[in-house]
Amino acid sequence: MPRLSIKGEGKAEGGAVSKARLSKTHESRKTHKTLPKQQLEDVGLGLTGTCVALVALIVVALVFMVFQQGLTTFFSDGVDFGAFITGPHWIIEEGQFGALPLIVGSFSVTLLSMLFALPIALGSAIYVVEVQPGFGRHVFQPLVELLVGIPSVVYGLIGLYVVNSSMRALFGSAAGTGAGILSGAIVLAVMILPTVTTLSIDALAAVPNDYREGSYALGCTRWQTVWHVVLKSARPSIMTAVILGMTRAFGETLAVQFVIGNVEKSMPTSLLDPAATLTTALTSGLANATTGSVQYHALWSLGMLLLGMSLLFILIIHLIGRKGAKGND
Repeated sequence: MPRLSIKGEGKAEGGAVSKARLSKTHESRKTHKTLPKQQLEDVGLGLTGTCVALVALIVVALVFMVFQQGLTTFFSDGVDFGAFITGPHWIIEEGQFGALPLIVGSFSVTLLSMLFALPIALGSAIYVVEVQPGFGRHVFQPLVELLVGIPSVVYGLIGLYVVNSSMRALFGSAAGTGAGILSGAIVLAVMILPTVTTLSIDALAAVPNDYREGSYALGCTRWQTVWHVVLKSARPSIMTAVILGMTRAFGETLAVQFVIGNVEKSMPTSLLDPAATLTTALTSGLANATTGSVQYHALWSLGMLLLGMSLLFILIIHLIGRKGAKGND
């Protein structure tokens, strides 16, 4: 009997030793497996961090370059900033750098185009989300999104031969050649319509269905629900769509240049008057400006104004987004 117990104890000790060896082997294998994963994670973090740093560097470099060149007009060339902003005449060949006609032209075309596009975009978004979601999502929305892929030059050509001709037919000699602020606004409205429509659709679709069901439970009709509940809840996102559309309209060049008339020398007094924008003045002036001249730096100052307005639009979008997030909370 004692011998049997000794053998049993020996087997038990041998089993314990083998289990210990297996556990050590398992731990060593686990360590070898986790090391490559940790290294891959470190490599991934390094690559993503490098990408972020590269993007930040590009943005800072671009902003710095534009502002450095644009401010040269005022600090080195002696042009007064107040006169530059409020001057009524932009005659670059004569050294008159009054950008007010260009600023007025840019804002007039941008605001008027949004005034045309927003009601159509909101009506289309309501139809897609609230009235016919099946047809709207699968047929109408893809059709609208096709407009995004049309090049700007095509919009400009269509505006030149259709919109300008229509202006002459409608207003006669008062429209002149048909080129003017109104023609530019119509072309821009068509260009920004897909952006505003798509973002408005997403804004209305993001409103929880509980809001609609609660409104119906209180006896409200569909249109009362849309007007008082859905649109009110989606207001911050719709405002973001509006600002993004205005940002694109404000920076558009080629299509507007076909239909606005490109008259930079004086202030427009009517929507039918030919005018110019900051972008069209930039493209037309760069061809004749000598590098390093006052005219050249003045054009950079126009670019600085454009960049500043774009940054302001982006800031407004972020502020609206934060306000909407706080309202939802």
